[in-house]
Amino acid sequence: MPPTSRPSSAPGHQHGQAPFTAVLLCNLGTPDAPTAPAVRRYLAEFLADPRVVEIPRAAWLPILYGLVLPLRSRQSALKYQTIWTPEGSPLKTWTERQARRLQGWLGEQGHRVRVAHAMRYGSPSIAGELDALADTGADRILVLTAYPQYSGTTTASVIDAVTAWTRTRRSIPELRFVNRYHDDRGYVQALARRIERHWSENGRPEHLVMSFHGVPERTLHLGDPYHCECRKTARLLAEWLRLAPEQYTLSFQSRFGKAKWLEPYTQPTVEALARKGVKRLDVVCPGFVADCLETLEEIGMEVRDAFLANGGKEYRYIPCLNDETDWIAALGNITLQHLAGWPTQAAPDPRDLAAQKERARKLGASA
Repeated sequence: MPPTSRPSSAPGHQHGQAPFTAVLLCNLGTPDAPTAPAVRRYLAEFLADPRVVEIPRAAWLPILYGLVLPLRSRQSALKYQTIWTPEGSPLKTWTERQARRLQGWLGEQGHRVRVAHAMRYGSPSIAGELDALADTGADRILVLTAYPQYSGTTTASVIDAVTAWTRTRRSIPELRFVNRYHDDRGYVQALARRIERHWSENGRPEHLVMSFHGVPERTLHLGDPYHCECRKTARLLAEWLRLAPEQYTLSFQSRFGKAKWLEPYTQPTVEALARKGVKRLDVVCPGFVADCLETLEEIGMEVRDAFLANGGKEYRYIPCLNDETDWIAALGNITLQHLAGWPTQAAPDPRDLAAQKERARKLGASA
């Protein structure tokens, strides 16, 4: 039976605290360091999630711990080393910046909202950040995922983590979730402007590939809307960029295991384009809002090498939205839509109230 409250050693709610509204921006996660032990810890948490690998636990866990983790941890660590920065993991860095800038944007619009960030796997954890918010007075929390397209493997897993956290709390804040924004005008417009700026600086390619993270094909047949939402994002983005159907291709990357995943696969698609005579190719990843291993190493390095090896001449990866101003504004508007009806207005400055009272007094005296 799940616990009804946290251990007594954990800090508890302090009565009398002023309540506030909060936003928790949740991304997938990242290892704490580009080392095999750190990557193993991260992958163990990630790949043990039944939302991610939908194989019976009794069959999957021996494979995971006996074969996958020993082999994949070191390989992945080497890849992480190629993208690691002095600030650490790019995904964590960009997510932190997004949360910070989102709070600033909301403040500029007159909203008193605290924005925190968390990772579904790794740190900072969703449970830890929710504890911190609730323990300091957050009585309403909007859970904002960094996944524009809904998938059971990502969005639903975040909801699982939040739900599990509620079983550890006596007093549970009001909760809302942003499940998707794949067709949000601001999001699509931010993507388009990101691409257009890239083209103004580097020239237009012969072809554009829009690469989304892959999922097993069976998820589509089981009712997951991810495939359809990726296609809608791609269509809307192509319309904004005024691209004809023959000028772009949608594909899916990061296949894992031997099962059939959503097609077409990104690397074979890029190789085929090169063999058909496409010399200048750009690739963008609309489903990722922050650069990470899958964009910087897989798309920026592995797929680039495959394109050039098959006859391509110029290959450019277009970075993610990261902390672009257009994207922060779009994210802010998405947030405000889902905060509707909750108290978010900043408290008036006491100095302004005093000035208003003084003006009223003078007007009354002169009447």
